[in-house]
Amino acid sequence: MKQRRNPSKLSIREAAWGYLFILPVVLGLAIFYMVPSAASLFLSFTAWDGMSSPVFNGIDNFAQLAADGKFTRSLLNTLLYTIATVPLSIAFAVILAVLLNQKIKGMVLYRTLYFIPVITMPIAVGMVWKWLYNSEFGLINFVLGTLHLPQPNWLFDEKFALFSIVIVSVWTSIGYNAVILLSGLQGISASYYEAASLDGAGTLYRFFRITLPLLTPSLFFVLVMSFINSFQVFDLVFIMMGQQSSLLDSTRTVVYNIWEDGFKYFNMGYASAQAFILFIIILVITAFQMYFQKRWVHYQ
Repeated sequence: MKQRRNPSKLSIREAAWGYLFILPVVLGLAIFYMVPSAASLFLSFTAWDGMSSPVFNGIDNFAQLAADGKFTRSLLNTLLYTIATVPLSIAFAVILAVLLNQKIKGMVLYRTLYFIPVITMPIAVGMVWKWLYNSEFGLINFVLGTLHLPQPNWLFDEKFALFSIVIVSVWTSIGYNAVILLSGLQGISASYYEAASLDGAGTLYRFFRITLPLLTPSLFFVLVMSFINSFQVFDLVFIMMGQQSSLLDSTRTVVYNIWEDGFKYFNMGYASAQAFILFIIILVITAFQMYFQKRWVHYQ
């Protein structure tokens, strides 16, 4: 029978330093994520205006959500937005990452330029694009008119309003996704390409048979984060559509709904119930992605 060895002073000291280093992260998660999430779950079963004491009302908020057409519309809009945004942003990011992985002069400058939209404040992005979309004075319609093409009323036509926000979202997210994918590309060993070249493999063959399969770990990370971010879209809708737009319902998202019910109408319990539903949706989708990633993600 083996005797259990007592930990040495050195191992205890190393463990203590380890816990000390992760303490700030644990505290941050607890204070800014876990406690608010638990509070939101509790409030979802109450009627609370943010000022008086919460009143427990059971599942009334969730029953009301089931019959709320505005919430259903916001859920559908968020789903359409996600379906359009995620594939487009990842596809363009892959192309951009491959281009930025070339050895040409000024590459650092190009990488910086493409990353600028990521670090730009969403309010500034929304205001600039709102002007670009202007039907009378916007640059986009000016170019379309010069080319004798149709000039849509981007933000005031139900057919284009949500699509207009998708375009801006894709534009802002490409830089971040491209940086993640670029790091994945640079982690692929050059020996694979050298062996493929000796066998006479062409550019497309190497991309689809080497680059893309070995890039799947980075693609998986980008896919998960893109889904989460897309389901949480709020700022672009708030800035570009405004609160008085007649087409607000065409672009209303779940998070916008949560903000409106919580901080405009002070119906915090009802807003918390929506937040909890959104949390469950994101959790299920992320779990689904985690489960099926072993079927298509290849690690070297």
